[in-house]
Amino acid sequence: MSWNPGIEPGCPDQISVDAIETLIVPRARDLGGFEVRRALPAPKRQMVGPFIFFDQAGPAELLTGQGIDVRPHPHIGLGTVTYLYRGDFHHRDSTGADQIIRPGELNWMVAGRGVSHSERTSAAARTGPNSLFGIQTWLALPESHEEMAPTFEHHGEAALPMIEDGGVSVRLILGSAYGKQAPATMFSETFYADVKLEAAALLPMPDNHEDRGIYIVEGSISIAGQEFSAPQMMVFRPGDRITVAAGGGGARIMILGGATLSGPRYIWWNFVASSKDRIEDAKAEWRAQNWGEGRFDLPIDDRDEHIPLPD
Repeated sequence: MSWNPGIEPGCPDQISVDAIETLIVPRARDLGGFEVRRALPAPKRQMVGPFIFFDQAGPAELLTGQGIDVRPHPHIGLGTVTYLYRGDFHHRDSTGADQIIRPGELNWMVAGRGVSHSERTSAAARTGPNSLFGIQTWLALPESHEEMAPTFEHHGEAALPMIEDGGVSVRLILGSAYGKQAPATMFSETFYADVKLEAAALLPMPDNHEDRGIYIVEGSISIAGQEFSAPQMMVFRPGDRITVAAGGGGARIMILGGATLSGPRYIWWNFVASSKDRIEDAKAEWRAQNWGEGRFDLPIDDRDEHIPLPD
């Protein structure tokens, strides 16, 4: 049986545009040489399933010797996902992980009670002109795992399930969808995938997840006869059968979602928690800089600098 279920029940021209519960236009920020577009959290939508933060970094073109340097900084209560289309990042964190990530691969760092990490353009990439284009997102952890020990997983391009059919190419990054399961360890029901659509190709959204959203990276898609172009995020009503059609130039989209968590989350800087007390504790420990004596340490080979707690 094809992975692609019968199109007719959710055919784009048979869906009401009301099936889109929230439409989000990302906010753009210039970080000096490259642009970041933030879709989550949004004023009308904090999360899509467990996804609580969603940034598009780039596209940016950097000269020889240039690169991105995100100094060591802390997280609690979340898992971070780095997924690149172009360029690379050298990831180092306080679990001891030291990993370069390239396009089509997955870095999955679970902060739990506390972790710090840095992400920098690799030394090899800086020897010539280099690019950066990718998505970084955070998944809030369920309360049962907020105080777990931090972990890190890297999964190469070949380990991420691929589904190809009828002008549609899906790389499953996290969780389960279309009868496939990605390898990274999840703590709540989740799906996250990189999708390429040829012109006029049809993609049925997974219908076995409570929350579902689409972020348009490139090109355009249509729903109920209405066209939406990059960069926009849309979140759908639970339970509706949804199929999207690619525009005339095709599209690249990220699809995401999963089960809603048991309650809202507090966000302050890089900290996510179900209680304000957890955030206050984390603030105090990062400010104290007692590396290795509490919840925070610095990456083993990147200890010369760090981002201080904001005022």
